[in-house]
Amino acid sequence: MKATKNLKDDVVLEENQLVCLLTGEVKKVSNTEENLQSVIRMLNEEYGFDLKDMERDFKVEYLDPDTGKGKKQKVELVIFEAGAEHVQNNIIRICVVVDDKVKETDPKRGVKAALENSMGAVKNCEFGLWANSSAYHYLQKEGDAIGFDYDFVDISDFPGDGESIEDLDRADRSLSRKPANDSLIKVFKRCHDYIYGNEGRKKDAFWQLLNLIFCKLYDEKRRFLCAEKGESYRRKFWVGVKEQNTEVGRKDVAKRIKGLFEELKDDEIFSEVFDGNEIIGLTDKGLAFISGELAKYSFLDASVDVKGMAYETIVSNTLKQEAGQFFTPRNIVKAMVEILNPTEKDRILDPACGSGGFLVMVLDHVRKQIAKKLFPRLDGPLLIDKYNSFEVNERIKHYAENSIFGFDFDPDLKKAARMNMVMAGDGHANVFHVNSLAYPNWEHPEEIKKIKEAINRSVKAISDKGHDFEDARGKFDLIFTNPPFGAKVKVEQDIASKYFLSAYSDAPEVLFIEACHNYLKPGGKMAIVLPDGILGNPNMTSVREWVLNNFKILATIDLPVEAFMPQVGVQASLLFLQKKTEKDRQLSQAREENYNVFMAIAEKLGKDRRGTPIYKCDDDGAELLFEAITQYLVISKDGKKAVKSRKEKLKQIDDDLPNITQAYHEFKNNN
Repeated sequence: MKATKNLKDDVVLEENQLVCLLTGEVKKVSNTEENLQSVIRMLNEEYGFDLKDMERDFKVEYLDPDTGKGKKQKVELVIFEAGAEHVQNNIIRICVVVDDKVKETDPKRGVKAALENSMGAVKNCEFGLWANSSAYHYLQKEGDAIGFDYDFVDISDFPGDGESIEDLDRADRSLSRKPANDSLIKVFKRCHDYIYGNEGRKKDAFWQLLNLIFCKLYDEKRRFLCAEKGESYRRKFWVGVKEQNTEVGRKDVAKRIKGLFEELKDDEIFSEVFDGNEIIGLTDKGLAFISGELAKYSFLDASVDVKGMAYETIVSNTLKQEAGQFFTPRNIVKAMVEILNPTEKDRILDPACGSGGFLVMVLDHVRKQIAKKLFPRLDGPLLIDKYNSFEVNERIKHYAENSIFGFDFDPDLKKAARMNMVMAGDGHANVFHVNSLAYPNWEHPEEIKKIKEAINRSVKAISDKGHDFEDARGKFDLIFTNPPFGAKVKVEQDIASKYFLSAYSDAPEVLFIEACHNYLKPGGKMAIVLPDGILGNPNMTSVREWVLNNFKILATIDLPVEAFMPQVGVQASLLFLQKKTEKDRQLSQAREENYNVFMAIAEKLGKDRRGTPIYKCDDDGAELLFEAITQYLVISKDGKKAVKSRKEKLKQIDDDLPNITQAYHEFKNNN
């Protein structure tokens, strides 16, 4: 996507307005309108229907069977045959989009009243969709077209552009749709709400959903396993378009998916996520519904941002809330990673990894580098399509196995981080349950042994010269972390006493600075989130002196107080440091040290204190629009790929961090 022109002179958006993706017209924000925009984007990017073949608010004409008089019914969205005139007889898809408060059984706007009625009025329209954000119903019209005696059959999905209903049921259909915009988030939420509300599993609804998400991921990864063995890939995680409609069909789905789940628990990667005693406890009906929803999409091909948002929204939130912790916002994580710019040659550690946000972002950053190296002639959607290719995945798997490490004190968050890495497309990073401040002395010797073995493999694989194989200290090129801090977080005295800085402060964030110094190689770099007190309070002078003696200061970025809101309000900064080599220390002691430091203040982070997005505005507070060209990839049923594009008028998030990141690299190149 490329923003090309500011359109503030043409259109001024008020707070309760949006621009229609299909028509470019300004519309009042409403739940129905937002649902409609989501459906338009989904049908365009995921199903391949061109915007020029769509029309919104189309009036379908039909004869009232009781009076014989002609009547009209407005339909929120219709799709016509490609390139055909926009008349009723050319409609091939009908989409009824409603407010979330409208139920499927509503006598006026429900599935039967609105969708079946309008589909029956259009001779050539075989498929339809009824949608709010919490329920999508797909229908196929069957029956006698001459006598208009139709049956409407529930189906799990309808065909995209150029597809037939038979294409959806092919077992060798290796590619699912790549989710657009918020599709994956909505699917996860629909599935979670269904399990919670219909399956009687309020306590473990999200764990049941997780089991099926990982079944889907495992099945997608089988593509690469089959490729390695020279075998044809046939998907196992799929639901026939009409299998949900019969008891026999639902039993077949349950048998297929449960068998896949038992298979994945023995897999090398997935066995690290599961204990082995988990079961899929859904009814056959519930299992068929959830599987049908998930089967539509390719999780591995989805971008890390899309998967990350879906993961955080549905999965990790539960673990985080239980642990009393919070996410480092994605834009902050991204800026920290982009500023230090990790490469395939760097060994990475997050010593307080939580659910793995930094590890996943590093993996994505390096994945893009690898893809560009392997496919230098590609760009845009064609290059993005290669991010999950066999060649890139082989390299990224090797990189993650040997170079990405995460430590966390909470065993649940260790599991969450491994889940996140699987979602990101790897799953085999070295994530361990360990107190990073206590390491290498830790009351779980079996975990310490595992860390030693992983470090040994890593050192041998990367051929680090002059390094012993004893432990993780002195082994890392880069560290990214947001350590625990605050008055409620305490460090045991026997652990704190091992650190030089404990003479000045026993706060965990202070001790983590010294711990990270110990984990880094000489010349290694770190990016850390720290409360402003360390950088400014008079009683922290000795801590700052120690930092200056042991590190070079690369950069500091002050964050606004809303950075971590609404989870918690804390004034914090990003500090970028480089561990001094022995030569650097000698220069420092001789007072011959002289270098420039990059400093910036981020005033805006794209959200307010409640977490509501903030967009770029003019001087009067009106939201600005930017003309953009969005490119996306469409894959036909025979596997041919085509890049398509559309023009849009978009708002832009008001976030200073991307510009600060760019300014840092310009500063670095000039110093």
